[in-house]
Amino acid sequence: MKSDLYKKIFIATDGSEQNKKAVQHALEFAKMCGAKLYAGYVVDTAAFASIPMDAGWEMMYELLQKEANEITASVGEIAQKEGIPFEAVILEGHPGTEIVDFANKQDMDLIIMGTLGKRGLDHFLLGSVAENVIRNSRVPVLVVRGRSGKE
Repeated sequence: MKSDLYKKIFIATDGSEQNKKAVQHALEFAKMCGAKLYAGYVVDTAAFASIPMDAGWEMMYELLQKEANEITASVGEIAQKEGIPFEAVILEGHPGTEIVDFANKQDMDLIIMGTLGKRGLDHFLLGSVAENVIRNSRVPVLVVRGRSGKE
C-alpha cells in the first residue's frame, strides 16, 4: 500500500529507551506508505550556550556528534534491511525549534517522535520538546508514548 499523503517522514530520535517505540512506528509507517524516512538527532547546543568554549566543551560536543551519528546509523541499518529509503539528519540547536524548522523547510509530510510523558512541575518548568513541536509545526505530528500504563 503506497500513500500519496506520506512521502517524506521525519523521525526525531534521541536513542533513549522511551524513543524506541516511536522509531518502530516510524519504520512501519514508512514501509507501509512507501515513504522515505529521515532520522533526525538534534545536538542540543543551546544547553551549552552559557558554558565557555574550551577543551571540555569541545570534547562534549564531539561526544554528542558521535552519539548522533551512531543513533541515526542504527535507524538507517534497520531501514536498509526493510528496504526503506533513508537519510540521516544531524541538527544543532534547541531540539524543538530545529525539528520544526527542518520539517517545514524540507516539506516533510509527517513528524514522528516519542515523549517521556512529563507531568506536573517538571513539565511546567522544563516544557516538552514534543509539545513545542506540536504547537509550532505546520507538519502533522504523531507522538508515540514510550511506555505503556500510567506515567
